[in-house]
Amino acid sequence: MKINETNRIGGVNPYQKHAEFRGDEVKKARQKDEVQISAAAKEMLTSSKITNAERSERINELKESVSSGTYHVEAGKVAEKLLPYLRNNRPE
Repeated sequence: MKINETNRIGGVNPYQKHAEFRGDEVKKARQKDEVQISAAAKEMLTSSKITNAERSERINELKESVSSGTYHVEAGKVAEKLLPYLRNNRPE
């Protein structure tokens, strides 16, 4: 009498199920991410208030003031900008 008959009706092969499961994972891994930029975002990118020359000039001014130690940060303005963010994102 054979105990390990492979041609039995209703025989269970646990390795077959594992192979099928792995096949689904490979299909999922092949999917690619997509990024879509809205029309409003595209418009914001094209309509810049400051030109590159003005921007680079402002950056150089800021670098000089920081290196000379004359750059001043107004804590009140920073707090006003941070407060709405902190109110909306506090842990519960």
